[in-house]
Amino acid sequence: MFLSREEMFDRSLGGIYREHEMTHWCGNIIYVFVNAILKLCFRYSVTNLGIVRSFMGKQGAIIASNHTSYLDVAFLWCAIRPSQWVRLIARENLFDALGGFGGQLIARVGAFPIKRDSADRTALKRASRMLKNGELVGIFPEGTRRGKGSKEPELHAGVALIAKMGQAPIIPATIRDAENIKHKGEWIRFPKVTVEFTTPVYLEDFEDVPKADRLEACSWFVMRECFALSQRIPASKVDMVALFPHAKDYSNVVDALPMPRRQQFKNGETL
Repeated sequence: MFLSREEMFDRSLGGIYREHEMTHWCGNIIYVFVNAILKLCFRYSVTNLGIVRSFMGKQGAIIASNHTSYLDVAFLWCAIRPSQWVRLIARENLFDALGGFGGQLIARVGAFPIKRDSADRTALKRASRMLKNGELVGIFPEGTRRGKGSKEPELHAGVALIAKMGQAPIIPATIRDAENIKHKGEWIRFPKVTVEFTTPVYLEDFEDVPKADRLEACSWFVMRECFALSQRIPASKVDMVALFPHAKDYSNVVDALPMPRRQQFKNGETL
């Protein structure tokens, strides 16, 4: 019942092989409490959850979303519960919150740490192992809240690298209107929030991209899908140069790809 944080990081939570699974009682209590607050305050809804559910019991998948609010984590986690757990990758320093008690809580709901601005091999291996066990791994590839934090969001190839290591697809997502909950210098607001998912992205569909650019192009494509959801516009209309001015623009490269897996998914063949 009582486990160290490290033990919780390395135990399964759902998935295919559940011999050393972490108990659910604490996570379920947290879910009931947090979900009730989010429903009451923000009347949040979930769109295209069937995409996530289609992988349950079959294969692991990465949930990748743009990041605009501290509450993004709670909305994404609650949207996927109670049928599935999502193992969220969180900044290492968050596990020391409240004298370590906060770290115990977020570890209980499936989160595990990553060192910021470094190639954290331990975190990558944990994510890969979870994916191969059929679990969901959640990540905010920008690494910080857009327009809210002191650090400028960047486009990294990490999400595609994890997909490669874990042999898993990436499901783009957004938590729409969460950015309107709190603006600097203003009172908290209570907008209606929507969590939305879209067609999975498969790294295999980027094989025509030069190997040196493949992971970065895939990550770029995933983030464009996230912002298309967020802004409610076609992906081709997303201004990725403005969003990531220091990143390479892969518009011409990815738009020329056939994306057969995406077409299969749209035709009802989920895997």
